[in-house]
Amino acid sequence: MSSTVGQVIKCKAAVAWEAGKPLVIEEVEVAPPQAMEVRIKILFTSLCHTDVYFWEAKGQKPLFPRIFGHEAAGIVESVGEGVTELAPGDHVLPVFTGECKECTHCLSEESNMCSLLRINTDRGEMINDGQSRFSINGQPVYHFLGTSTFSEYTVVHSGCVAKINPQAPLDKVCILSCGFCTGFGATVNVAKPTKGSTVAVFGLGAVGLSAAEGARYAGASRIIGVDLNPKRFEEAKKFGVTEFVNPNDYDRPVQEVIAEMTNGGVDRSVECTGNINAMISAFECVHDGWGVAVLVGVPHKDAVFKTHPVNFLTERTLKGTFYGHYKPRTDLPGVVEMYMNKEIELEKFITHELSFSEINKAFDLMLQGASLRCIIRMDD
Repeated sequence: MSSTVGQVIKCKAAVAWEAGKPLVIEEVEVAPPQAMEVRIKILFTSLCHTDVYFWEAKGQKPLFPRIFGHEAAGIVESVGEGVTELAPGDHVLPVFTGECKECTHCLSEESNMCSLLRINTDRGEMINDGQSRFSINGQPVYHFLGTSTFSEYTVVHSGCVAKINPQAPLDKVCILSCGFCTGFGATVNVAKPTKGSTVAVFGLGAVGLSAAEGARYAGASRIIGVDLNPKRFEEAKKFGVTEFVNPNDYDRPVQEVIAEMTNGGVDRSVECTGNINAMISAFECVHDGWGVAVLVGVPHKDAVFKTHPVNFLTERTLKGTFYGHYKPRTDLPGVVEMYMNKEIELEKFITHELSFSEINKAFDLMLQGASLRCIIRMDD
């Protein structure tokens, strides 16, 4: 048992003091976990576009100072009262959404939208007492997505922590806690393409390429990648993408182009951009009679989806998904095993690795569109 149990831990964290300004490595105090919480030593974290979006604070209420980060892996340092499924030394993935295992959603096989612990981008404190576990000289520093992994230690609700195989390399499986599962699960768990089918993927960032990896895993015969950036096409071949469409190359809607290429439409499509026009195209490019489109990207708050109702009456299906329809605690350990059994590849998603002191460079790489996933080592 660690001598830090029940004590405040002083450690390094990358603090965002204001919107869009470089993070500052500060010494923070991390309070012990309260009831149903765990304190985790973060070993590896990676940067996801959601961190950048909220750091820029363009589309939502700004909340600073804040510790961002939500895609990570680490080891449990201590547990709070009432935590029975986790113990110090467990290898874990903290997740931005949770599974209390008691609410109507958790008890339903059809949902992963836990009533208690589902994603909340506005909350900057812990659910238990409405307080932050981080402080600098007595000043609270806000949490982000209940995870705040840009810190050597963090406190997370135990329902947002997946215990995984201790043999799994944490510097690889950390990317499962957000982006990979979101895209891969959207294809495999929601779109469910059959072997030999055709799949279109809109948006070839990390989530879209994870969706393409899902189509490859499912045995799709054609995987059509749709993106406005032609530089992404070559890299996408590694993820199973067989053909590319750049909507800017055509003077007609891209759904018409795809329908022409596929004799009436693709069997499945997965939309990973959040652009409302891409969402409509993704739905309208699936084949009548059996086509299924799945929306993954998060749209602008004022966006409205418009399509003719006949598109539904001709037996097309439109679905949405959250976190690839994975229940974090129940399902993530199995995805880790898929990696351990070499059924899925994660290495090809990791384009950069940096030390914790270089974390601002990870933001630069993402803003330039130069990285898929950048792994940040906490022990520099």
